[in-house]
Amino acid sequence: MNPVSLQVHLRKIGVPPQRGRTSAIRQLVLQAPAPVIAKALGYHDKTATRLVTEAGGTWSRYAPGDHTR
Repeated sequence: MNPVSLQVHLRKIGVPPQRGRTSAIRQLVLQAPAPVIAKALGYHDKTATRLVTEAGGTWSRYAPGDHTR
């Protein structure tokens, strides 16, 4: 399966792919810091931060980097 065939299949069964994708990303940014989600999915940090704000998330601060020291 590829993205195009998946999109066609989702539309046939009545699922709007764009809204579904946006909803899924908003749910993810409510569960983890936006920079982590952005890096994992290849989104820009500012996009992920905007999505967490729109979703009403509480991750307002995140210090990236190695915290094992």
